[in-house]
Amino acid sequence: MSDFWILLTGSLVAACCGIVGVFLVLRKMAMIGDAISHSVMPGIVIAFLMSGSRDSLLMMFAALVFGVFTTFLIGMFERGGIQSDASIGVVFTALFAIGVILVSLFARQVHLDQDAILYGEIAFVHWNLWEIGGVSMGPKAVWLLGFTLFVIVAVIGLLYKQFKLCSFDPALAAAIGIPVAFFHYLLMGLVSMATVSSFESVGAILVVGMLIVPASTAYLLTDRLGMMIVLSVAVGIASTFLGYGASVWLDASIAGCMVCAAGVLFIIAFLFSPKHGLVSRKLRQRSLAAAANG
Repeated sequence: MSDFWILLTGSLVAACCGIVGVFLVLRKMAMIGDAISHSVMPGIVIAFLMSGSRDSLLMMFAALVFGVFTTFLIGMFERGGIQSDASIGVVFTALFAIGVILVSLFARQVHLDQDAILYGEIAFVHWNLWEIGGVSMGPKAVWLLGFTLFVIVAVIGLLYKQFKLCSFDPALAAAIGIPVAFFHYLLMGLVSMATVSSFESVGAILVVGMLIVPASTAYLLTDRLGMMIVLSVAVGIASTFLGYGASVWLDASIAGCMVCAAGVLFIIAFLFSPKHGLVSRKLRQRSLAAAANG
């Protein structure tokens, strides 16, 4: 039964990250996911200090606030003339350092450390159960990720055209009256939700892999946004199953193997994608050269 919960949790993480990851890749904001995954740490620690517990919903709200705050700071520095990569580096390292200091000062004696927040352990997900009246409802992580996936699908589904236009042509979106800044921060809020929901299952560092690698793989396979979202989720779920099988075989980190599996699928797409693959391009060039010489 533990295998089922591990695979279900991994698949939910892959679905949540795969959907929002597509928009990050299209907007050339891949490293924003890395920045948010680190910079929400102060929010998590503050939520713990305020409540005295590691309640996931309160931590999610705190992470949302700090995720949007991170995006606001990065945008402010960029508008001030600082390069994009430098702005991201300054903001997330500073906020992450503040989180580490808060942990070392106020939460040293509890299980709220770098291991709990950054690395996680999906193998233990079936032990942390949600109980109502003494009846087990299943792992908390599954419910939290399921709720997060529902919110992401609902928001993206209802506002799909606006997100699409803001991603491909923000100038046109602004010209026809779409509030581009609002949709930018809304997307960052969804990224923050996906990130913090996955902390205790796969950890924040590995969430970055699921945010970017499946979406990048899908980007190589199609030029249609809808199909790209579907392929991103499919690649993420396939990585979950392949990675879990590899982890059992190697007796290695489950989450690490899942992201490595995603990396292998990306390399395959990079080499053999029908339109953008390196090997496919070389074969087309040879075919055109042969046709020209013939």
